[in-house]
Amino acid sequence: MLKGIPKILPPELLKILCEMGHSDRLVIADGNFPAESMGAGHKVIRMDGHGTCEVLEAVLQLFPLDTYVEHPVNLMQVMPGDPVETPIWEEYKEIVGKADSRGENAIGQIERFAFYEEARSAYAIVATGEGALYANVMLQKGTV
Repeated sequence: MLKGIPKILPPELLKILCEMGHSDRLVIADGNFPAESMGAGHKVIRMDGHGTCEVLEAVLQLFPLDTYVEHPVNLMQVMPGDPVETPIWEEYKEIVGKADSRGENAIGQIERFAFYEEARSAYAIVATGEGALYANVMLQKGTV
């Protein structure tokens, strides 16, 4: 057992977070995200029994966000004309605000298909069981 490590984080994710370097990206994906096909040939960690908020909060306790980019946290932008509401984004703002002094200003958005392209080159994808739509979040690692 280790002290100070959120219990929700499995050993394989801790190893990946440790391996990642400056500017590497981590996707925390909702349950609808095609994690296995986007992560083909890369690292995919299954956390199906958990939601994106609890995973994001735990990861950000250990993971420094990149200070050299405007938006080290990016969300998948809602498609134009899609009537979906995204109340989970308010929770993300609170979680990021606790972890980074820029607060919600650290959060940007990436168009849906561009997000998929970025996810293909991410260091790892965490596949959650999150049921909210457009709940995918991409983090860019900074330095300690």
